[in-house]
Amino acid sequence: MTIPIDTFISELSRVVWAMFRVGGFFMVVPVIGSQLVPPRVRIALTLATAVALAPVLPPMPSIDQLGFAVGIEVVTQTVIGMSLGFATIVFFQLFVVAGQFIAMQMGLGFASMVDPTNGVTVTVLSQFFLMMVSLTFVAMNGHLVLLDVLVEGFKRIPVGIEGSMTEAAWEMAALGGWMFSGAVLIALPAVTSLLVVNLSFGVMSRAAPQLNVFSLGFPFALVFGLGIIWVSLYGFAPQFEALSQSFFDFTRRWA
Repeated sequence: MTIPIDTFISELSRVVWAMFRVGGFFMVVPVIGSQLVPPRVRIALTLATAVALAPVLPPMPSIDQLGFAVGIEVVTQTVIGMSLGFATIVFFQLFVVAGQFIAMQMGLGFASMVDPTNGVTVTVLSQFFLMMVSLTFVAMNGHLVLLDVLVEGFKRIPVGIEGSMTEAAWEMAALGGWMFSGAVLIALPAVTSLLVVNLSFGVMSRAAPQLNVFSLGFPFALVFGLGIIWVSLYGFAPQFEALSQSFFDFTRRWA
């Protein structure tokens, strides 16, 4: 069995170009791109994913010789993959910000811990939201949807495309505003309820100055906040589904 050299170079080029975009994606995407996954594992996953996706990808330009244009295209493909991974990080951090809002309102802002995946300090409530969202995202096959978006991205933004990606850059910048608005939407019921509790203690302190509101209000707000979080978890699934659908719609427009 013989394989023509042109066919071999074409198929190899398809795998190589896929590796750069997939590698950029795995470099920053949550869970896989965290500090808990060794670089060797990420490289092996990149190679295996590129080989698996190569047959369904559109034709790619062959790499006949190395040059400055090839280097620029390598950087471009890596940046595109990293952009998709960054958008996924923004989606996960949306729930972290919501946890920060709720924790600061209920008095848990001081209860912080180091996030082992990112190496930053977050509140315990934010870490709980992050773990819950990560497990829910994987359980709903969100990682498979991201791979499908990655494959569609090669058709929407093929290798060697000419033109400007200014519109995509502006959409990425607007993603930060979407993150804060989504975090406020998730935290708004709990924050509003805790605000009513704090206002009630303010009225009590004015009506009965002899009461020690600080010693009484802090544990009550903490217990009441935990109860609100427990009740709000019943409506977490529809909010997560709506936000994830908005996130996937955004990634399918440009990635």
